[in-house]
Amino acid sequence: MFGQVRAEVASRGFAFVPAGDMADLLAARRLDLASFSASWNDLGEDRFMADGGRYRRRRHATFDVTPDRIARRPHQPHFQTTDFNPLNGGIERWFDPVREEVAAHPLMQTVLATGRELFDALTPVDQRPPAWFVEVHQFRIEASADGAGKPTPEGAHRDGVDWVLVMLLARENIVSGVTTVSGLDHEELGSFTLTETFDTAIVDDSRVFHGVTAVEPLDPERPAYRDVLVVTFKRGG
Repeated sequence: MFGQVRAEVASRGFAFVPAGDMADLLAARRLDLASFSASWNDLGEDRFMADGGRYRRRRHATFDVTPDRIARRPHQPHFQTTDFNPLNGGIERWFDPVREEVAAHPLMQTVLATGRELFDALTPVDQRPPAWFVEVHQFRIEASADGAGKPTPEGAHRDGVDWVLVMLLARENIVSGVTTVSGLDHEELGSFTLTETFDTAIVDDSRVFHGVTAVEPLDPERPAYRDVLVVTFKRGG
């Protein structure tokens, strides 16, 4: 399975990894998913939405990841240039930190180690960094009768990193949320929807744009949200 994912990303610039395959890669069925997923109920409001939206909650953490160790860095802001994020870029955004027990959770550690193994394999040997600079984002996008939730309010975009991993943790009472991937010429290359826990998108950020359509509640009287873990790997940082 690892080789299949690597080949697809190398060929197309992205891959959709179904939940069962991703769980096998992570050996996740032996890990404590319940406590990990529950941490998404404790995310702070994203206070940096230039569109005025109040539909996004998140926590953020940074790490140095090598074949031998995963070391959390001191808490720092998330920064993107306006070239990569014309809506919310250009400023230091200080988000609530990922809680220590979540950062150290076996499932988080396994995702980071698996991502490092995959992205090392996809990176030419002479370009592999001694340590990857890794950013982790816990996202909850909320939808209600008052408005849709926008997973990517900046639209189709690149993140300004080398590799992106987006893993679904939960979809509750929502419709849509379609991931679209396009080439640098903006011609669509594919689309899919993360619907099951562990459904995952892998993206070569140097080769493709990606975006996700807005989500709306199925039943406006009930909570509606989309929970994902986004992990980016970058040389340097």
